[in-house]
Amino acid sequence: MEIIRVTAPQARESDRLVVGCAQIAPVWLQRDATLAKVALCIQRAAAEGCRLVVFGEALVPGYPFWIERTDGARFNDALQKRFYARYLDQGVDLERGDLAQICALAQSHQIAVYLGIMERAADRGGHSLYCTLVYVDAAGVIRSTHRKLMPTYEERLAWAPGDGHGLQVHALGPFRVGGLNCFENWMPLSRAALYAQGEDLHVSVWPGGVHNTHDLPLFLAKEGRSYVIAVSGLMRAADVPEDMLAREQLMAGGDEFFANGGTAIAGPDGRFLVEPVVGREALVVAELDHARVREERQNFDLAGHYSRPDVTRLVVDRTRQRVADFLDA
Repeated sequence: MEIIRVTAPQARESDRLVVGCAQIAPVWLQRDATLAKVALCIQRAAAEGCRLVVFGEALVPGYPFWIERTDGARFNDALQKRFYARYLDQGVDLERGDLAQICALAQSHQIAVYLGIMERAADRGGHSLYCTLVYVDAAGVIRSTHRKLMPTYEERLAWAPGDGHGLQVHALGPFRVGGLNCFENWMPLSRAALYAQGEDLHVSVWPGGVHNTHDLPLFLAKEGRSYVIAVSGLMRAADVPEDMLAREQLMAGGDEFFANGGTAIAGPDGRFLVEPVVGREALVVAELDHARVREERQNFDLAGHYSRPDVTRLVVDRTRQRVADFLDA
């Protein structure tokens, strides 16, 4: 895997944080094989000195690329049912302990992890999938599971809408880090919920596509006066397994990429530290300097001196939504 490194030579040690952005392809629709690949990347990022490593949206076991390529909106279609059944079978069940190895690696290497998964949520009956961004801290503890609030377009044919429970930020070295999935990063109130908690390192995760990351990280960084990490997945036509359902339909367009990456990092001045990385697997390793956040907050701090809560403020419901509450004796 290619390593791309950016340093911050002037940073004081107390202001310095090394982060890794892992742009990798899944072993598509295979949970355990993809988790094994994630585990290797965590170890590599730790060896590079990273204290945080981030992976793309829905990486485990992969994004539902079949929907737009196999007439996925056809109601009650046998092929779509077969795809969904496989997707559900390969979903990540946190209560079953599917991320136990990831948590153990985070603890042993003292590295935090943001990982995009398809969560098979036991607390919602176990037969729907949520696009969930999981944060594992450096002690190996899952601290937040953010279920994407609103799946985008064709995603709604495979993913259920989430809730606000995971709209949380976490202390990490000199920073407070929070994250959102894909088009959630366009939702100003979701961003505001993180800003209000002191977020100054924003993680945005994507299935892959430079069309999403060529400009948005710059805007988010400028708005939040924060570092913005945009981590994308990658999916090449060559990554589709030979025995995949409807493989001929999936490959019919002749596209080299289903998702071409686009991982990037923007600084709190709204400029790229790392421009989008396209078309290849890579680990981007960057040293961030918290002093740059403090400098940019001097003239604009949207949750602090530049806010007017007496005029406008946000109410956030972080209750985990459930179908039923059982009151047992």
